[in-house]
Amino acid sequence: MIAVTSPPSVPPHQHPPPNQHGNVHQYVSAQIRQLSPERFGRASMGRMSIRQDNAQPADPNLKPIRKIATAAPARLAPNGIPQTEHDEVGPKTSGDNRRPRPEALARSNADVGPKPPALPDQPEPTEDNWELRHGYDEQYNSLEYLGQLRAKFWMYYNDKRHETSGKPRNANPSQNTSEWRMRDRLKTVSAALTICLNIGVDPPDVVKTNPTAKLECWIDPTAAIGTNNKTMEQIGKKLQEQYEGLSIRVRYKQYLDPSVEETKKFCTSLRRNAKDERILFHYNGHGVPLPTPSGEIWVFNRNYTQYIPVSLYDLQMWLGAPSLLVFDCSNAGNIIANFDRFVAKHEEENAEVRKNDPNAQVQSYGDNIQLAACGKLESLPTSPDLPADLFTCCLTTPIDISLRFFLLENPLPCDVSLKDVTRIPGRLAERRSPLGELNWIFTAITDTIAWNLLPRATFKKLFRQDLMVAALFRNFLLSERIMRANGCHPMSVPPLPETHNHPLWQAWDFTIEMVLSQLPAMIVAEEGGPPYEYRHSDFFTEQLTAFEVYLSQGAPNQEAPSQLPIVLQVLLSQVHRLRALILLSRFLDMGAWAVNLALTIGIFPYVLKLLQSAAFELKPVMIFIWARILAVDGGCQADLIKDSGYQYFLNMLNPNAQLPVPNANEHRAMSAFIVAMFCRGFSQGQTVCLSPELIEICIGHLQVPDDEDLDNPLLRQWSCLCISMLWENYPEAKWVGIRCQAHQRLCEKALDRIPEVRAAALHALTTFLGIPDMTAQVVHYEESVASTVMIMTNDGNSMVRRELLVFFSTFVKRYPNKFLVAAFEQLTLEKEHLMRSDANGDPNPQHGSLLLRRPPSRRSSQECKTTNVSKDSVQSTMWMHLLIMSVDPHPEVAQDAKVVVDYIHAKLLESPLGPRAQPLMDEIVRLSKRVAATKSQPPSRQPSAAPTARRTPVFGSPAPPALPKNESYLSVGMRRTASMAAALKHLTFGTAEQSSPPAASTTPRQRVPGGPIRSRVPPEWSKPPDVHDPSPKPTAYVKAKAPKPKGFAKRDPTSAPSIPLTSGFFDWSIEVLHFIEFKADHLPEAHHLTSLQYYREPQMRPVDSEEPGSDDYNQKLWRRGRNEKVLSSTQPLKGVAGTSKWDVPMGFFNNGTQPTKMCFHQFENHLAIADDRDSIWYIFPPCPDPFTSCHFAAATSGSRARSLIFKMHSIWDWESSTRLSRFSNANPLGSRINEARFINEDDQALLLTGSSDGIVRIFRNYESESSVELVSAFRALTNLVDATKNAGLVLDWQQGQGKLLVTGDVKIIRVWSAAKEIYEVEIPTRSSSPITSLTADAVAGAVVIAGYGDGAVRVFDQRIRAQMAMVRVWRKHNQWITNVHMQRGGLRELVSGCRNGEVKLWDL
Repeated sequence: MIAVTSPPSVPPHQHPPPNQHGNVHQYVSAQIRQLSPERFGRASMGRMSIRQDNAQPADPNLKPIRKIATAAPARLAPNGIPQTEHDEVGPKTSGDNRRPRPEALARSNADVGPKPPALPDQPEPTEDNWELRHGYDEQYNSLEYLGQLRAKFWMYYNDKRHETSGKPRNANPSQNTSEWRMRDRLKTVSAALTICLNIGVDPPDVVKTNPTAKLECWIDPTAAIGTNNKTMEQIGKKLQEQYEGLSIRVRYKQYLDPSVEETKKFCTSLRRNAKDERILFHYNGHGVPLPTPSGEIWVFNRNYTQYIPVSLYDLQMWLGAPSLLVFDCSNAGNIIANFDRFVAKHEEENAEVRKNDPNAQVQSYGDNIQLAACGKLESLPTSPDLPADLFTCCLTTPIDISLRFFLLENPLPCDVSLKDVTRIPGRLAERRSPLGELNWIFTAITDTIAWNLLPRATFKKLFRQDLMVAALFRNFLLSERIMRANGCHPMSVPPLPETHNHPLWQAWDFTIEMVLSQLPAMIVAEEGGPPYEYRHSDFFTEQLTAFEVYLSQGAPNQEAPSQLPIVLQVLLSQVHRLRALILLSRFLDMGAWAVNLALTIGIFPYVLKLLQSAAFELKPVMIFIWARILAVDGGCQADLIKDSGYQYFLNMLNPNAQLPVPNANEHRAMSAFIVAMFCRGFSQGQTVCLSPELIEICIGHLQVPDDEDLDNPLLRQWSCLCISMLWENYPEAKWVGIRCQAHQRLCEKALDRIPEVRAAALHALTTFLGIPDMTAQVVHYEESVASTVMIMTNDGNSMVRRELLVFFSTFVKRYPNKFLVAAFEQLTLEKEHLMRSDANGDPNPQHGSLLLRRPPSRRSSQECKTTNVSKDSVQSTMWMHLLIMSVDPHPEVAQDAKVVVDYIHAKLLESPLGPRAQPLMDEIVRLSKRVAATKSQPPSRQPSAAPTARRTPVFGSPAPPALPKNESYLSVGMRRTASMAAALKHLTFGTAEQSSPPAASTTPRQRVPGGPIRSRVPPEWSKPPDVHDPSPKPTAYVKAKAPKPKGFAKRDPTSAPSIPLTSGFFDWSIEVLHFIEFKADHLPEAHHLTSLQYYREPQMRPVDSEEPGSDDYNQKLWRRGRNEKVLSSTQPLKGVAGTSKWDVPMGFFNNGTQPTKMCFHQFENHLAIADDRDSIWYIFPPCPDPFTSCHFAAATSGSRARSLIFKMHSIWDWESSTRLSRFSNANPLGSRINEARFINEDDQALLLTGSSDGIVRIFRNYESESSVELVSAFRALTNLVDATKNAGLVLDWQQGQGKLLVTGDVKIIRVWSAAKEIYEVEIPTRSSSPITSLTADAVAGAVVIAGYGDGAVRVFDQRIRAQMAMVRVWRKHNQWITNVHMQRGGLRELVSGCRNGEVKLWDL
């Protein structure tokens, strides 16, 4: 039963007594949330006020606090900590030795707690001029420091490596790449310009108006001087010139008034010469009858006396496919309507031919594109102001016809005539000339209209597949606008949506008007008048501004920007190129979808060509754009080979290369990424990049610079990966690396402060293995690397440990026979060890595992030397590491290690040692069961002065988990490996969960000699429950599910193990690459981890949780406001908490199992309860009346509370007595949870647990049983010491510093960095007694207080060298210290309590 009680409430206006203390629940440091010193003063138990100079106290009801009385007058030690004459202190130093804090990283999304600059010495505090106690005045009197604390949240374990578990979201990254390349790219190679005019003779079914349109290709046939033949030749030549303006590479052939025989001949000849390429057929039928309703077109006979029809069936047979047909005649819609019908007929005939002869070659007829001037029953315009071939003019001379059309449609008077429009200076190819600028803008407008209105597939086919097709369809959009204005409806196949009313046509009209308004002045200047400087259009500038507005809105719903084709055209201009590239880079930064859109629109040829540019200002933006492109589509390697485009990035990778940006190292990191992608799986890229200079440059980037402002972990990470990709399957590159000592420099990164860099170094060292010539020198190099990286077994990051297993598996594959010998000898030694344990009957845990045991005598040691050929070898040591990692606390790491262990065991059974290995395994199983049965017998209870329990000892660096004393690592590794159990059924022990005892049973751990299970409560609380005590029935207990990491995939136990393991780190690095920038503008000694960067995700804008207006940001803002309200409303209750009775019941609920550890959330109604049966319970609904400082929970079982072994957690809502979730901590048999903490309580909290086996686990979404996930799990303590009195694991979490202090049954205090995920320092405990409680100041984090089992209290200062860190020891207690706690709020008062109930208050 759990009861939650509260003291009587206090009115908000009432202040607590100024000099009374209360033992209240821990609450968040109010000083972190209060900017002003006055507000902060009221945050410290209602007793502290801060005054600057001679200012009055912040509150008239608060009096200055006096110094607490001590045994002797206090004096300041050289390190700033007070001493008394009776105190024992550590080594003394001279002078002011207030050293700066050790270097510390912070959370991945933020930075470590700020450290203010040193302030001048302050006068001694007096009653009249009171200030904060020694050592804290610098922090709390600095408005800058308090402002930084208020403005930032310090969050940890919420990086991308924790959210994704270090796995790429897509196993195949190419799945997200759009097919932007034209795999079936075609080009128009030949063109037949068929003109049927028969000048002077009108067709019988055509009635022309008078006056009528006469111009053909801007030539008047009736006004031409000469014969009709010469006129036709001029028209044909002019038409060819117009088409050559579209594409000059096409072979054009004019066919003037052809006969039916000539038509057949040149059509078949075109198809024969073009083969499978596209041919153009242009038909001008102004001098022949209209097309028939069945789609027949007309030509002449040889004598020009008759009109001969040509059926579409015959025309298709002659032209074949692919083809492009243009029909400029009245009633052209009849041709379009009947064309597909005859195509289907041809396809049916082809199918019949293939049916009779599958190998027969048939002509294709399907790929046809058609353009028609008008629909059915529509006649061409006959206005004399327009040309007769208006449709052809729109398709071939769009600028001329646009100018004429504008003048005809413009209702306002204009000084420019129709003849003057032909006098616009310039050429179409000169973009800076008036005529060239018009053509440039027209191309951008038509491309943009098509991009916005056409489906993507249609746009790519018509506007990106063939230059001729793209030019004709751009002009076709103009023809639709002009022809519709004159009563015709052009048609096309494939059909297009209506484009004549698009808003961009108004911009086109405005552009034409701006040019025509300047035309008179330009004509006068051309005729010798005053010079005139042409004023260029602002079209592109305005469109870039519109694109910038789109980018500022954040692309809602990933909507494609309408200005993207215009940005593409702007890249052709040197004037706007830099701005366009910058905006383009911002667009590409929005994600893979934006990159795919840019590639689809055709950006790639432009950025590829720009690699040849020597423009200095373009280099940074070009590097960024190419990094984004290669992150989404890595298939551009062959393109970089052309014209040596890769050299652009090799030059930028050089540290001597100058870049016009302050963050040059960031762009060098991108260059390293580009080079790595260029070499990845591309042998040609590896060959051209191989040089000692490149490897030496990458090695140089691995060094951490002295100036932390210049440090860039991303550059180190991608320098490692660049070397890795260069080495992959390329022995020559590995020898170059050996000569440059690259493998040694990479080994030095095993302790880098950034987990991604450590993983990248492992990735590179894995590719280093495998030089074909396995000489003694090669073996030496590879074994030296392997021996160096084995220290990373204890890395706190699971991603690094998984990458280490990839290295191990590759090394095992490289030397399989040596590992078989090591495994066999390990089996032999394990058997001998178990036989001695069975014969002696000694349950001493010191002999619990052979891996952890030293030879008991010189004789046995000598025997090992003579019989173990693999002793002290790299393979033997690595095999022990693999066995240890097979029981790693992180499921993915353990599963990968089991694959390697299974593989070696399977190969061992298949090897010549198999007949000898099988009996060894059988004997090990038999002996293990016998020893287990012997040790499970109940021993006699032995009284103990302090809570005791037995532990598994650990010696050496590798940290094994706590195991039952009867189990060895070999047996556990084999027992927990599913595939091994499937292969060797007689070795199966079941899973770890199956080994857990039932709820009512007594485990061997509980019956270990040495006394009852240890507890941190008085002995009377540890008595067995009375008979009348209610207790849950064992049958009612259901084992909870252990949370798994996100994306965890369980291995198929039936699949055979295979090595080497595959690494997904490179793909993950591309997806969620952390771009870490260290800044020290205000805090020279603090590192700021800021601006998560992604190569496939946004880099230039904040993540959603930091983007104002986003859901995550609004939720974070609401939580922050809620937290402020909680703090302000609970301050008056703190003074009452120490004097009032806690007798107001707030809730009762039945946990179902014995609660042994409880932890309150500071702001939410969350109560985490760890029970004695491996579960965690959780409670949390919204609470309008916060309990942060005014509630506590009592756990009872009948009339007596007690402490038992617990392994599981439950989450309850203490206000509504509702259980919200329950999950297992996944503790091995024999271990228990010692500690539970909430971290990141200011935002979305995580649950941190510490177990007696030295394991720390962190859970996300702990309040939801269905979505709870394991964020991280690592072995925080390794060198556990066996003792008769055990404290288990003791920890303290420093949120502001991002540090985890871990100690217990060890001789050290290990300080873990949450951001680095490695331990920074090991502080000697200076005592043989275990540490039982740990606390540290909540702000600066430098002073650490430890309580010991012998009653001593020691003070450590992290600012001092670890060996000299102990600066004070008190021996006022004479029994086991149950708890020590440092008061928050800057008073630095310490409360300690021991087992006999004595509580002491210390003044530091």
